[in-house]
Amino acid sequence: KIKKNMPEKNLHIQKDASQTANMSKYEQGFQKYDLQLNDDAVKAAVEKLLEEKSAQYNTPEVLRYLLSTIELTTLTCNDSDESVLAMVEKYNKVAENHPDLPPFSALVTYPRFVDIVSKSLEVEGTKAACVVGGFPSSQTFIEIKTTETALSIKDGAEECDMVLSVGPFLQGDYETCVDEIEEIKAVCGKVPLKVILETGELKTAANIKRASILSMYAGADLIKTSTGKTPVSATPEAAYVMCQAIKEYYNETGRMVGFKASGGVSTPKDAVLYYTIVREVLGEEWIKAGLFRIGTSSLASRLLTAVTGEEFEKF
Repeated sequence: KIKKNMPEKNLHIQKDASQTANMSKYEQGFQKYDLQLNDDAVKAAVEKLLEEKSAQYNTPEVLRYLLSTIELTTLTCNDSDESVLAMVEKYNKVAENHPDLPPFSALVTYPRFVDIVSKSLEVEGTKAACVVGGFPSSQTFIEIKTTETALSIKDGAEECDMVLSVGPFLQGDYETCVDEIEEIKAVCGKVPLKVILETGELKTAANIKRASILSMYAGADLIKTSTGKTPVSATPEAAYVMCQAIKEYYNETGRMVGFKASGGVSTPKDAVLYYTIVREVLGEEWIKAGLFRIGTSSLASRLLTAVTGEEFEKF
C-alpha cells in the first residue's frame, strides 16, 4: 500500500539514492563527468576538428613553439652510459649553436641514467626527467615503485613519468590505481608527476576518460597517452578524450593538469595535429602555461630541420 500510494517521482528518487549508496566512491565521482562516449562519434568529431582547424596551425610560429614541447627520450634496452651521454652532449651542442631557438622541455631516460643527464645537461630550461614505477608495464611492488622514484629524484630527476596499473584498472580495482599514484606523488613532492594511461590498452573512449579522471584526482600533474611500448600508442582520438577530461576536471576543481602525447609522434605534421587538439579543446591558456608536451625520440631532429632549414641527425 505504501508503494502504491507513493508518488511515482518519489519512487525514482528513492531508487536513485539507493543505487548511489551502493556505488563505490569512485563510481560516485565519475557521475560528475560525461562518460556516455561512443567511440565512432569520438572518431568522427576528431576527424572533423582536424579537417577544419589543423591547417591554420601549420605555421612557422607553431612549429617553432613545438620545439619547447619536446621531451627528448631514449628508452631502449641498449641504452648505456656512453649513448645517453652522447645524446646529452649532442643536444647541448645544438642549443649552443642555436641560442635563438626555444629549449626542449626535458630529456627523458631510465632512472639509472638520471645522474648522467643531470650532471651533463647544460641547457637552461630543459629538465632531467625519467620514467619510474616499473616502466613500462608497472608490474612490480609498490615498494619498488616508490623506492625507484625516490632514488631517481635523489639523482637529480626534475620530473617523473609513471604508468597507470592497467590490469587493476580494467578489473575495476580503482582503489589500487589511485593508491599507487598517490604514494608515488607523495614521494615526488613538488617534482611534477606524469601518469601514463597506456591508452592503446584501455581500448575505449570511456575507459580513457575514467583513467584520466582517476589519475588527476590522485595527483597527476600531467596525463600522458602511452609508453610507446605497445602495439597502439598515441592516437588523436585518445588525445581528444583526455583533453576533454582535463577541461571538465578543471571546471570542477579549478586545477590545471597538463597533457602529453607520446608514442608514435614522429613528424612535424603529427605534432601539429596534437597541438590543434590541445589548442581547440583546452584553449590558449594551456599552451601559454607550458602544459602541452610531446615525448619522442625521432621528432626532435625533424622538427629542428623544419624550423631552421638545416639538416639534423637523430639524437
